[in-house]
Amino acid sequence: QVQLVESGGGLVQPGGSLRLSCTAPGFKLDLYAIGWFRQAPGTPGKEREAVSCIGPNNITTYYKDSVKGRFTVSRDNAKNTAYLQMDSLRPEDTAVYYCATDLWVGCTKVAGALDHWGPGTQVTVSS
Repeated sequence: QVQLVESGGGLVQPGGSLRLSCTAPGFKLDLYAIGWFRQAPGTPGKEREAVSCIGPNNITTYYKDSVKGRFTVSRDNAKNTAYLQMDSLRPEDTAVYYCATDLWVGCTKVAGALDHWGPGTQVTVSS
C-alpha cells in the first residue's frame, strides 16, 4: 500500500510563501511522477484541480496557468520527497493541497486517474 504524506501547509498573508513537502514512508518514489492537486473550499463535488507535476527524471511536466511564475515543483530522490514551493501567494490559492502518484500513470491533469493520495494539507492565504 502506497501512503503519501503532505506537510508544510498553514496560514500565510497574501504575497507570502510556503513550501509543501510530499513523502511516502516505506515506498520509493523515485520511479514515479508526483502530481500536486488542490481543492478549494466549498467545492466538494468538483474534481481536484491539477496544479503541477514532476516526472521521475526531474523534468517538470506542467504548471496550472494561474501558478506559473509563482510556484516551483521539485524533488529530491535521495530524500524520497517532492516539494511545491509557493511564492506570491494569493487568496485564491486557498485550498487543501494534495500530492498523488500512481504505479502505472505518469503526469496527468486527471485526478481520477491516480490511485495513491495523501490526506492533504490546508493552505490558507488571508490577511
